[in-house]
Amino acid sequence: MNTESYIVKQPARKAPTSSGTGTSSGTYLSAVNKKIKNTNALRVAVLICTFLLLCSAAFLIYELQPQFEQLRFDRLKSTWGFMFIVVATGLLVYKLLFFLYTVVLYFRYKPVQSVTDEALPACTIIVPAYNEGRLVYDTLMSLIQSDFPQEKLQLISIDDGSTDDTWYWMQKAKEVLGDRIAIFQQPKNMGKRHALYRGFKMGTGEIFVTVDSDSIVKTDTLRNLVSPFVVNEKCGAVAGNVQVLNNKKGMIPKMLNVSFVMSFEFIRSAESALGSVLCTPGALSAYRSQAVFACLNDWITQTFKGKPSDIGEDRAMTNMILKQGYHVLFQRNAYVLTNVPERYKGLYKMFIRWGRSNVRENIMMSKFIFHKFREQSRFGTRLLFFNQWLRLIMAYPFVLLMFIFILTHPLLFFSSTLFSILIVSSFSVLFYAKRYTMAGSVWAYSYSIMYTFALFWITPYAIATASRRGWLTRG
Repeated sequence: MNTESYIVKQPARKAPTSSGTGTSSGTYLSAVNKKIKNTNALRVAVLICTFLLLCSAAFLIYELQPQFEQLRFDRLKSTWGFMFIVVATGLLVYKLLFFLYTVVLYFRYKPVQSVTDEALPACTIIVPAYNEGRLVYDTLMSLIQSDFPQEKLQLISIDDGSTDDTWYWMQKAKEVLGDRIAIFQQPKNMGKRHALYRGFKMGTGEIFVTVDSDSIVKTDTLRNLVSPFVVNEKCGAVAGNVQVLNNKKGMIPKMLNVSFVMSFEFIRSAESALGSVLCTPGALSAYRSQAVFACLNDWITQTFKGKPSDIGEDRAMTNMILKQGYHVLFQRNAYVLTNVPERYKGLYKMFIRWGRSNVRENIMMSKFIFHKFREQSRFGTRLLFFNQWLRLIMAYPFVLLMFIFILTHPLLFFSSTLFSILIVSSFSVLFYAKRYTMAGSVWAYSYSIMYTFALFWITPYAIATASRRGWLTRG
């Protein structure tokens, strides 16, 4: 997918020039081109290795059929082995039925088309920023260039005690935009939740829109995002369609780009058909102000095991709005591109934060999900909740069984796991290829391999450390 049209153009930077023994601009450009070629060669090598692994797994599955049959026979002879097969088969059938249910919901989903300028509600856009540097300027510029009646927009940006030049770039935006933006500084770094809280308290719009300070929106994003509030009075929140801004800067962003498309355009589309999107993303979300003020005090004072909650503010707000009986929807036509980690360390820290938030908010959700929290059907929402808990409950048994399988039958484990990745991830490949490009879709295979073998520990670790505080990726 082409992302360049979304990006606010920055002033061109000159290459270093030669002076005496200094590096010449020609040498500099040559070094840059060499780095690009090496990066491209590495990406090609990773994709080739991915396909070799998957093809080898498919071949081994065929060659090792006698060993698989013997393993199955041995398990059937023992009580524990038989129970394992029954449970595993039951889970497989459930997952298949849940997937088919999700597919049906996906085809039922339709994004709301933009309403007229006259019908659009007044909006307050809140952009919290912490150590984002120039990126916050680009974010604010993309927002102000939106195809949205300017007289209905209130733009607020809050520097959450940054230690870099974020405040400088916010001031530069203020110089350009004048009264169209209000900028503020927190007295110290207090966390994203407190920065948003300040924006909510100052906002005057009927709808609050929250945008991360490393994100770029399309010109029609805002009007598409808030249109559901106009046509559906039960709508309390709307999730935007998050995609990767820096997907040309590394293999991990390329993998995450495919993952995000699946997470938003497939899964959240299905959730939206039930009016029950479980998480409105920090990168881009909209909330009915009435719904926000009804839970704002509980949200800002939320604790977990006696400690203030400083993560998962987006999932927490979503839960509290669902609890009020509102619908939470997804707008596929409201695009935002956001920066994601480019290295493994940043990636696992982000996933740990998300995992801890998931544990906390699933516990919070359990307190209202089986009550009459809305008049309409609640079955689908409860099924989504059950599916979330099933993943958490099975995390430790899955890891334990995985290590036992590796120790007892390593070749069978790796061949069957890789073959499963080939089968399951092919849906992601086809979905992304249908929506965007075939070339980008193949990273779904590499991502699944990486997640299975290098990130499998995230959920068990997040469960064990759910009470820990800290953003992890800030700095």
